[in-house]
Amino acid sequence: LLLAGLGVSYGLDVWAQHDQPSVFLLTVFGCFIAYIYSAPPLKLKQNGWTGSYALGASYISLPWWAGQAVFGTLDWKVMLLTLFYSFAGLGIAMVNDFKSIEGDRKLGLQSLPVVFGIDRAKWICAGMIDTFQILVAGILAYVGETTYAQVIAALVVPQMFFQAKYLLKDPVKYDVSYQAAAQPF
Repeated sequence: LLLAGLGVSYGLDVWAQHDQPSVFLLTVFGCFIAYIYSAPPLKLKQNGWTGSYALGASYISLPWWAGQAVFGTLDWKVMLLTLFYSFAGLGIAMVNDFKSIEGDRKLGLQSLPVVFGIDRAKWICAGMIDTFQILVAGILAYVGETTYAQVIAALVVPQMFFQAKYLLKDPVKYDVSYQAAAQPF
């Protein structure tokens, strides 16, 4: 799979006629992040903040960067905005930590539900998701991209509804229901 992914990414660079193999380099970087997420000595997943942010950035920034590199222009503004947006992804990544809290405790992993407890962690989770999406909408409005800002802000509303309905009630019991309901937004 690794070699296939590297080959496809290089093929996309050739197809897009890039002077620099930007998609290939992003793929190598993504593979590196995936490796240090689980492998010593860094093992990012041992720490809830770094592990969840690495996952969030992998969910949000890397795919966005690859898409921009292939079909648009990848510049520092896009990279910075998506890294900022990845803090919402940190909250999304946390959802998976609730169901594995006992295993994380036994293995000594400091996931955020282990560190803060389920009741505080569920609020951190929802807060990260909502706050950073609203902040990104504000940034987009500030730079004149009001339509995009309005769409993002509008899509936060159903997420908040499903957070109240599932995540904030019982994130262990309703994690799958929450993800199925809220993730499309």
